[in-house]
This record gives sequence, structure tokens and C-alpha cells, in this order.
Amino acid sequence: MSHRIALLDDYVGIALKAADWSRLRDCEVVAFTQPLSTEAELLGALQPFDIVMALRERSQFPARLLERLPHLKLLVTAGMRNAAIDMAAARALGMMVCGTRGLSYPTAELAIAMMLDLARDIPAQQASLRAGRWQTSAGIGLNGKV
Repeated sequence: MSHRIALLDDYVGIALKAADWSRLRDCEVVAFTQPLSTEAELLGALQPFDIVMALRERSQFPARLLERLPHLKLLVTAGMRNAAIDMAAARALGMMVCGTRGLSYPTAELAIAMMLDLARDIPAQQASLRAGRWQTSAGIGLNGKV
């Protein structure tokens, strides 16, 4: 393999399905589905990789870590900004850092879901149904609310 690619923080197991990785010939793509919580864990796991895909700010890339990853040539982040990457250190080490284009709608969809959850107490109502009971509260409507 000419390149090893690490896909970090794939907690929900979708990274290998989210793109057609087979188009990257001579590449080995490895998805990390468990958190690498410490700098030591990141260092140990990422030593053999020359490309890393980081999902947002979940994993920190301070200068002291980047300096200890001599094979790392490309660091990609989901989105165009990532406060967890020491950009000055990456630049000084000759690492390319880039981001992916984002989607505009997931945040709004999540906000709507949270509003419905709060208004209708969905987790408690679902737990009640699973326990063989029926509705335990009426919730509130959102019509006319701001």
C-alpha cells in the first residue's frame, strides 16, 4: 500500500460507507470507531499513517503531537474549520491541512428534533411504551411558539 488513511472518531460506524474509498488505489483505509482519548493513544494509533481524517474537534492535534507523527503528510477535517489543530505547527512541519465542504441543514434538523423532544418528552414517553404503559403526559404544542 502506498498510503495509509486513518478515519478518526467514527463512533457510529458510517465512515467507510460515506464515500467510495475504493477509488483511492493503493490505499489502506482504517476507521477508528472507538475514541482515542489521550495524546498517547492518538500517537500510538497514528504512527503508521500518512493521512488522517479528523471529525471536527473530537481529537486534539497540538504541536507536540504533530511533531511526533513524522509520516503524517495530510490532515483532513470534516468542515472548513477545526480549532483542535495547531495550524502553525502543521504548516511549520510541512503538513497539508484541509477541510471538506459542509452541509447546511443538519444543525437546523437537530434543533427541531430537540425542540420536539423537549415539548413532547419523547424519551420518557418511549420508555413508558416499552414498559407496556401508555402515554404519561400530554406535552405542549409548538404552534404559535417563538
